[in-house]
Amino acid sequence: MLPSWMREIAGGLAVGALLVAGLSERSWAGSRPDCADGSVLTGRLITDICWDCIFPIRLGGVTIAGSSSGVPSGAASATVCACNDGVVVHPGVTVGMWMPFQIAETVRVPGCSPTLGGVMLPGVDPLNIGTKGNGELDSANLSFLHYHMYSFPILRMMELFWSPKCFSGVLSDFDILFLSEIDPTWTYDELSFFNAPESAAVASPPAQMACLADATTALAGLSLDALFWCAGSWGGIYPLSGNATGQISPVSNMSLLATRGLVVQHRRGLATRTIGDDVVCGGSYEPFMMKSQYRMSMLWPVAEATRNHVIGQSTLVWGEWRQIPAIGEDGTFIIWRWVDCCLELL
Repeated sequence: MLPSWMREIAGGLAVGALLVAGLSERSWAGSRPDCADGSVLTGRLITDICWDCIFPIRLGGVTIAGSSSGVPSGAASATVCACNDGVVVHPGVTVGMWMPFQIAETVRVPGCSPTLGGVMLPGVDPLNIGTKGNGELDSANLSFLHYHMYSFPILRMMELFWSPKCFSGVLSDFDILFLSEIDPTWTYDELSFFNAPESAAVASPPAQMACLADATTALAGLSLDALFWCAGSWGGIYPLSGNATGQISPVSNMSLLATRGLVVQHRRGLATRTIGDDVVCGGSYEPFMMKSQYRMSMLWPVAEATRNHVIGQSTLVWGEWRQIPAIGEDGTFIIWRWVDCCLELL
């Protein structure tokens, strides 16, 4: 009999199969040379994930494993906690750690899913083709990528760690959460303004110059939450669309647009703040994403198997070489989220 974590993964694969039910054989991997199989749901879940990146682990406000330098600012410092389920108050101790949270993939071909084996998802406009740009840095050279978000609570799927409060608001297995192809605000900058009207306030030259400080801080492995409109050396977070000025590094473009996808989730209440003493009993709605709450690691085409990085860290440090021409020009990232929660004792 298969262990439960393998049954969870098999269940996620079944969901993907249902999404493509009724499609012709041409919709499957191999029918399009520009939609590659990322081989994500394979043994790479064991070999290509940075398991050491779960550390540091805090218990009762004290770091018990790993270096305390990896604890984000604002993390819970209380020793004990108590959560009310509406009837009974459950006492416990606070726990904090980095957890794999979601998988974000950025692709050029609408509906292409490397995470699901290179299948073509139904119900999207096949003509809305993206481009990675040519890196000439002029106004006529823009990149455009679609993004897909998948639930990926791998610690729960593999039964490595389980506490209801630590997985509050998170699906129990692998599943599709969002496809940008069905979101017109991702395609048109003008429509994205209605999602984020504050983008007009941070479009000034002084605001953009401030992003130099964010890039410098990210290079050192830290995040400046105050500069919420900056994604370090990757570029500006606004507009919340798939359009970005073509850069020398396609890996930077992919990282930037995956970050924008996270920001969109926060703006729409699909992601919550999970860092701080006030959220140990469940995440809190936060329309402005805290960058320090997240880290990323590339899973495909070339995995970061021994490390992850903060939002905005230069690709010269971790990933300029993690793109394969022709067969690996899209990208798949594991999103790591710091979670402060209450480990209930009763």
